[in-house]
Amino acid sequence: MTFTPVDAEAAARLAARLLLEVEAVNFRPEEPYRLTSGLASPVYVDCRKLISFPRTRAALMDLMVARLIAEAGAERFDAVAGGETAGIPFAAWVAERMGLPMLYVRKKPKGFGRGAQIEGWFPEGANVLLVEDLTTDGGSKLTFVEALRAAGAETTDTAVIFFYDVFPGARDRLGEAGLALHWLASWGDVLTAARAGDAPGRRFDAGALDQVEAFLADPYGWSGAHGGKAGPD
Repeated sequence: MTFTPVDAEAAARLAARLLLEVEAVNFRPEEPYRLTSGLASPVYVDCRKLISFPRTRAALMDLMVARLIAEAGAERFDAVAGGETAGIPFAAWVAERMGLPMLYVRKKPKGFGRGAQIEGWFPEGANVLLVEDLTTDGGSKLTFVEALRAAGAETTDTAVIFFYDVFPGARDRLGEAGLALHWLASWGDVLTAARAGDAPGRRFDAGALDQVEAFLADPYGWSGAHGGKAGPD
C-alpha cells in the first residue's frame, strides 16, 4: 500500500498541475466544447488521456489513495469497483495500491451468458469503493452504486480524480444517496494552477482564463450565451 501524507489543498494543487502538464485539460472559449449534457463549455477535461502517461497516472493514484486513507480510513473498504469504461483502469490501480480485490460495473447487464452487470466477486455485505475518472452532477455514480447495492454490496464512498464542483446539488444528491465523494481536483483548482503558471511548458491566455472563470461562476448562463443548454433538465 502506498501512502503519501499530503493535505487536501496540496494534493489538489499538484493534481491540477499534473492534469495541465499532460494536456488533459484544454481551454477553448472561442470555439466552446459541447459536453454530453448539452452544455457549451470553454474548458474540457479528458482523464482517459492519463492512461498513456505512466508517471503522471502513478502520482495521481498515489494522491488518491492518500486522500482516501486520510478521509475514510485505511481499513474501510473490502474491494474496489470501476465504472464502465473510464473508471476501470483507475479502479485497478487503486485496488493494487490498497491491496484489495477489484471488479467493474457495467452500465447495464450484458445481454448474454449470466447477464451480469458486475464482473468479479465480492462477499455479501462487502464495502465496495466505486472509482471513476470524474463526476459532473453525480448522476452516473448513482447508477453504478445502485447496481452494486442490488448485488449485495455496502457502497458508502466514491472517489474521482476530477470533480466539476460547479453544478448546484451535486454533493447533496450523492449525500442523500448515502454516498461520500472524494476527489483530487476541481475546476477551481485547475484555474488557480493555470493562472499561477504551475504547469511546466504551458502558458495560458489571460482572456481565455477569464472566460473559464465566468463559466465556473454561471455554467448555465455561459452555456446559453454560447449556443448550449441554458439550464438543468
